[in-house]
Amino acid sequence: MSELTKTIGQYRWTICALVFFATTVNYFDRNVLGLLKPILSDVGIFGEDKANQELLYSWIVMSFQIAYAIGMTLAGRFIDRIGTKKGYGFSLLGWSIAAMGHGLAYNAFSFGFWRAALGFTEAGNFPAANKTIAIWFPKKERAYATGIYNSGTNVGAILTPLFVPWIAFHWGWQWAFVFVGFIGLSWLWFWFRIYGSPEEKLKSGKLKQTEYDYIHSDLDEKADAVDDGGKVPWVKLLKYRQTWAFFWGKLMTDGVWWFYLFWLPAFLNGENARKIEAFKALNPDFSGTNSDIPGVITWTIAVAVVYTIATIGSVYGGWLPKKLINSGMVTFKARKSAMFIYALFPLLVLTASWLGQFNTWFAVLVIGVACAAHQAWSANIFTTVSDMFPKKAVASVTGIGGMSGAVGGILIAQAAGLILKHFTALGKVEAGYSYLFIFCAVTYVAAWIVMHFLVPRMKRVEDL
Repeated sequence: MSELTKTIGQYRWTICALVFFATTVNYFDRNVLGLLKPILSDVGIFGEDKANQELLYSWIVMSFQIAYAIGMTLAGRFIDRIGTKKGYGFSLLGWSIAAMGHGLAYNAFSFGFWRAALGFTEAGNFPAANKTIAIWFPKKERAYATGIYNSGTNVGAILTPLFVPWIAFHWGWQWAFVFVGFIGLSWLWFWFRIYGSPEEKLKSGKLKQTEYDYIHSDLDEKADAVDDGGKVPWVKLLKYRQTWAFFWGKLMTDGVWWFYLFWLPAFLNGENARKIEAFKALNPDFSGTNSDIPGVITWTIAVAVVYTIATIGSVYGGWLPKKLINSGMVTFKARKSAMFIYALFPLLVLTASWLGQFNTWFAVLVIGVACAAHQAWSANIFTTVSDMFPKKAVASVTGIGGMSGAVGGILIAQAAGLILKHFTALGKVEAGYSYLFIFCAVTYVAAWIVMHFLVPRMKRVEDL
């Protein structure tokens, strides 16, 4: 523990830990479908035609994203109106029930229904999380705290491949969904017992006066409403370039993360299948196991490796701008400099399909670096909201950006479904992934340019 933390106090990091675990649970629930795609395909959930299965799967993914986009139009204002504690709790209760409901699904339509229910309720996570960080941390620590809680997305993605396939194999795929939903319900007890505003915790003696003063040390936020249930109409928020900068940044980059989340297991599984088929064609007398074939990997472990690398990017993504600010750089310049650096790393994914021809692990490492860059980018783009808006508008603006990010996810899901269906029918699905990786590589630089021209200095909105 640093001397600064000892002097000031550390209760705010307890709050950050709560948000981290909620976000981890959020991604337990999201990841299950992608991990069970091969099993669900084999039992006929997506139909019998292999090419059409890709399209039906993309529609199920889109049902989540459409509902998520709709939920985002409501979640931010809902949380700003009733407060963070109740809003976050209601959201997590809803998505835990929806996650468990997947166990009742029996075909593509019923899966789509429960997926939509999950998307609508999960929309509350990031507006609530972002507002919690804005309430509990000064600007200099927000990107770092956001990076920590946002690393829960990676931890969720790391852990689910380690237990979900095992549960599905031994107990049945239905119980995998029930189990992750139950984990979410258990979080609620800790949230309602521990969370409160800094004012409430100061009065109860849980928060030291020194830490309270540190949390409220930003001079330009002295007059901010903290969590007073106030709201700012969307119509008013949409007139600001700051809102549109966040809107476009999320629209252009969130779809990449959705693509990795829902198609990475299928891509890695497909790479394995092609290597096994090619090897056996050249070695008809081979009698070993598939794991003995050169280049074949355990794809569930590979997914965990990708998101382990991404976790490093999430935490480091918040550390760099903090270091730049502490060295004397103004906040907006530190934020934008860090984001530009992170936007360059995804360009490496242009080599993913080519490298995968030699060894799938090469593709895994490149995609891992790209995911780490996305998480570093994500930690900072979320923080731009609290940099540019007063606390009473943070959840609402986050909801607007979350909605646009979900729309980006819808677009890439539809594109992925159509492209992969086409190339699967041609017997060249790897070519379809190559085209999709091109988009995943270049979109961050394009998004940074758009945001730079909309808000060159990320000026704070003062007239709300």
